[in-house]
Amino acid sequence: MDWDKLRIFHAVADAGSLTHAGDALNLSQSAVSRQIRALEESLNTTLFHRHARGLILTEQGELLFDATSSMRRRIDAAAARIRDSEEEVFGDLRVTTTTGFGSLWLAPRLSRLFTRHPDLRIDLMLEERVLDLPMREADVAIRMKEPSQADLIRRRLMSINMRLYASPRYIETNGVPRTMADLTSHRLIAQHPRSHQVAAGAQMVQELLANDIPAALTVNNYFGVLQAILADLGIGVLPDYLTEDFPDLVRVLPDLESSEVPVFLAYPEELRHSKRIAAFRDFVLEEIIAHRRRQKSGEAA
Repeated sequence: MDWDKLRIFHAVADAGSLTHAGDALNLSQSAVSRQIRALEESLNTTLFHRHARGLILTEQGELLFDATSSMRRRIDAAAARIRDSEEEVFGDLRVTTTTGFGSLWLAPRLSRLFTRHPDLRIDLMLEERVLDLPMREADVAIRMKEPSQADLIRRRLMSINMRLYASPRYIETNGVPRTMADLTSHRLIAQHPRSHQVAAGAQMVQELLANDIPAALTVNNYFGVLQAILADLGIGVLPDYLTEDFPDLVRVLPDLESSEVPVFLAYPEELRHSKRIAAFRDFVLEEIIAHRRRQKSGEAA
């Protein structure tokens, strides 16, 4: 099969337009159209439905696009490994983690990584969905549970707990609850138990809401919970890694916390020798070690 025709087909399927694909490939629309017709004739099938709004893949076209997408990912992986054979750390690195950890802990620390490796380009993908690392949906992941996918190198970074926090102004105005029963006089801020989150956090929120707390605000991520707490709206459930960057948070009911949540870093076995992966992994480990030391120092004080 003609590799050049497959390359053009992939560009058209990705863009959904002959014109846009031609612009990306520096080819005329007529040249792109001829290559697609030739590919369809060689396969004796129709790959696209033609519509006024653009092109839509047929069932046979979707099968071919899946194949060319897989080829593209493997070529990108090979290119990355070739580039990483050089001494310098540069190029694209796709990092996936949860919205809370990525926006509240990881992103604020990335300036130190960029200072060390200014030619690194990071695509930070924050979502609760677990991306498929072996299929190269991302290069490296930080997740709140041990990855179950095969062919991954994984390393446990730390453990976190969900705890109750409030702002100093809220405590000054509304007082400090001393028992679980006292929470009925306060507004609870948390992720909804049915929202996508770690099981330990959902279980803690469920147990708190079982105490007939009349006022509550639920948000679908910890960034929103934090902003509501900082706005003095109530007492909220947050991961304990936030206390370093938000030292004014007041811990409420210090004997109450969720079970431990493990935090893992993982990447595909095929990227074992990637210098970009190594640079990111070493940076995260250094930040975690420094974070732990500061936590212990604060607890001792």
